[in-house]
Amino acid sequence: MVETVKTGERLKHLRELMADPKYNVTAYVVPSGDAHQSEYVGTCDERRGFISGFDGSAGCAVVTMDKAAMFTDGRYFLQARQQMDDNWTLMKRGLPGVPTWEEYLTSHLPAGTRVGIDPTLLSAATGNELKAALNKNGSGDLVAIPDNLVDIVWGNDRPARSTNKAFVHDIQYSGEARADKVQRVRAELDKLGVDGLVVAALDEIAWLFNLRGSDIAYNPVFFAYALVTKTDVTLFIDDCKLDDSVRQHLQGVTIKPYQAIFGELSAMAASLAADKRKLLAGETASWALVQALGEDSVKVDKSPVTLLKALKNPVELEGMRQSHVRDGAAMANYFGWLEHELVFNGGHLRLSEVDVADKLESLRRAQKDCVGLSFDTISSVGANGAIIHYSPKRGSEALLDINKMYLCDSGGQYLDGTTDVTRTMHFGTPTAWERECFTRVLKGHIALDRAVFPSGTNGYALDPLARLPLWELGLDFRHGTGHGVGSFLNVHEGPQGVGMRDAYLSAGFQHGMTITNEPGYYEDGSFGIRIENTCLVVRTETKFDYSNGQGFLTFEPVTMVPIQKKLIQAGLLTPDEIKWLDAYHDKVWQKVSPLLEEGSLGYEWLKRETSPL
Repeated sequence: MVETVKTGERLKHLRELMADPKYNVTAYVVPSGDAHQSEYVGTCDERRGFISGFDGSAGCAVVTMDKAAMFTDGRYFLQARQQMDDNWTLMKRGLPGVPTWEEYLTSHLPAGTRVGIDPTLLSAATGNELKAALNKNGSGDLVAIPDNLVDIVWGNDRPARSTNKAFVHDIQYSGEARADKVQRVRAELDKLGVDGLVVAALDEIAWLFNLRGSDIAYNPVFFAYALVTKTDVTLFIDDCKLDDSVRQHLQGVTIKPYQAIFGELSAMAASLAADKRKLLAGETASWALVQALGEDSVKVDKSPVTLLKALKNPVELEGMRQSHVRDGAAMANYFGWLEHELVFNGGHLRLSEVDVADKLESLRRAQKDCVGLSFDTISSVGANGAIIHYSPKRGSEALLDINKMYLCDSGGQYLDGTTDVTRTMHFGTPTAWERECFTRVLKGHIALDRAVFPSGTNGYALDPLARLPLWELGLDFRHGTGHGVGSFLNVHEGPQGVGMRDAYLSAGFQHGMTITNEPGYYEDGSFGIRIENTCLVVRTETKFDYSNGQGFLTFEPVTMVPIQKKLIQAGLLTPDEIKWLDAYHDKVWQKVSPLLEEGSLGYEWLKRETSPL
């Protein structure tokens, strides 16, 4: 059972603050991100989760004097409905007739509405657009409130900000020196005609400086800002996070306190404006950062670091391959153990979703160079599998049942790569409908994996390949089909992706990118299915080349975990699809079996599950 959080007192306190003459706002926005627009945030920044009870990774809360609305996407419809009490209205983003939270503020609230927000939690682009829209149609105004009102409600119970140390990410894993990365960034800034770059995204800072951290669970990043100009590099980071090895690594870099970024930009604003020079601020730069610099001194656009980071060098690509082989060994040991416990050792209706997730984590951590998990394991049985980003909690989790589907979406952080894999299993006898649904998801997975396309093709164009077998039955899934993956960094990485999002239209695939391939199907109250591999985007040879020399690309799956054959209706697969499956399983066996103890549960499971269909 998913726990529902009572929010009445929290909302009452928030509304009292909104009415206080000091703030005087009639609506208050609580985004899910932090001051760096991070998807996953530290516990001290989980404000939207605190005020609403909904703790999914995506969503935005809007609180007025008499309403509280939560805007989220299809991954979280079921979870949000279960976690939020009746003080909240769920706004199902993407469905017909449902406004975005920005549209809600500009078109669905009374005229004269003053909308309050912490300006560090809103991107500059969104802040400027929203303020202009509110002012234009006379519906109100956007008010920057430096005091975060949810933090005041949270009070002393709010967790402290992390003071964990940053650490050096060695060049044997990064493949490129920090100084060389800075020079490449400067070359891009010259092309854009700007004097410098404000870097706010935490993963971009970690990549640029060849540093990692542990300030946000599962994401090896640390709280910092950076400023790169033609002559200087400044890292804004609190002193407590640096040890001698990091200081030595950062020789030549100016180090200033974390919050000093605002004063630094304010001090630069006048001279930049006078000389008609500008700094570039990435799209994750907050409204507060841009306000500190001044509109005349900044250009808000895509950070060049985003693409440079996404294009993995040969060392990073090989690290992704090797880390996934070791991850595959952990998964084989896990599923071998799990099957034995459930079927032969009385684990049926005894082991819980959390019990088995903890076991998987221990097996993963036993692998060479594993630092931890890349996200909270989605270990879900039966109806819980239909909650797309379900995360079991001790005390409210379900017990594993061999008569129900089991979906496991998990990943690890390794010094040489980040993994993300989903497998759906049935340890009893699946129904014909479950097998058909699974097979159609598999057909979509295979179709996307086998795609060959011109370099620069975007993921919006490729997305239907993964959905067509489901569409034939009138079925679909409410999430993207794929996302980029960092190299010992965030498990979700842009700009590339596969899905029907406008952002993907301008993010064409290039050699060296990573992408997941994860179609699924979900029946509320019954089961969930997802098959996910992490892939590299690589060049491929074609008989002809009509791309004017740009070349063609394909996907190289690096996830090394079998796809359960019991769930496949072989009659729905074409000969080419069966050939793909057998070849994939043969590769998994060749790569992973040498890492397993011969005769062990994991070895015997892998041997059986990778045999030809």
